[in-house]
Amino acid sequence: MTDTTDQHPDQYRDLTAQLATLTTEAFRPELSEIDRLSTLEIARIMNGEDATVPAAVAKELPAIAAAIDGTADRMARGGRLIYAGAGTAGRLGVLDASECPPTFNTDPSEVLGLIAGGPSAIITAVEGAEDSKELAAADLDALTLTADDVVVGISASGRTPYAIGAVEHARARYGALTIGLSCNAGSALAAAADHGIEVVVGPELLTGSTRLKAGTAQKLVLNMLSTITMIRLGKTYGNLMVDVRASNDKLRARSRRIVSLATGADDATIDAALTEADGEVKNAILIVLAHTDATTAADLLTQANGHLRKALHTAQ
Repeated sequence: MTDTTDQHPDQYRDLTAQLATLTTEAFRPELSEIDRLSTLEIARIMNGEDATVPAAVAKELPAIAAAIDGTADRMARGGRLIYAGAGTAGRLGVLDASECPPTFNTDPSEVLGLIAGGPSAIITAVEGAEDSKELAAADLDALTLTADDVVVGISASGRTPYAIGAVEHARARYGALTIGLSCNAGSALAAAADHGIEVVVGPELLTGSTRLKAGTAQKLVLNMLSTITMIRLGKTYGNLMVDVRASNDKLRARSRRIVSLATGADDATIDAALTEADGEVKNAILIVLAHTDATTAADLLTQANGHLRKALHTAQ
């Protein structure tokens, strides 16, 4: 919440009027006595509300696909995927970014999450941070943005200054590709971006609590954006996570299983290949299927820009 000493009452009236026009802020009189219902009844209502989200996402699939193709093209040239948002939206961006290194073996610098107010805002709200376009610009400048980068502004309302500022600054100053993800139609965020994605999920169970349906919608879209981009970049082989980083026992076991599913080889062959490949799943699969050594497997993957299927085709 912004410091009240810096604002005139008219500003609050204007903002209140703006919020009243947003679908995500709409009041639902039919739920005004929800607190008098049984826990099971409330759970059933909430579950029914959540079930409507995938259909809302489905309406935006063409826009989502176009944004993904643009993102994959930039990242193939060495660009980064950068999320920017405030509050729940910012936290969802940070979450998606943090899951890319262990899932796709990306460098932590390749997919980044910016949240208004900095890392501490992931746990504790930072007063007024979401209201600053200048803060977003400064956060992006600190990353030394380039035209090959992709900046995704995330805001349920589609009016959050931090998210809009990030998109505007990235596009105008650096020529970066920009995506605006919101949950209201005709949003300022979508208008400011190269690719506007507006998943209209409707009013929330609790008035204005956009961590609910809007948050779920944003998580679904971010899942698509990062996952399908990584598929396009060759981070998978079919539906196998062949770029998984085996950083713990569970992931090491998963690595062995992935090699097994991809090759059908016996345990001894799989263990030998993973050892020779220093734990790299793609390389181990190539060693087994192409009947080659670790050095040749690495060279083939380099020539194929990391695409295992292309490397296998070359080796045949």
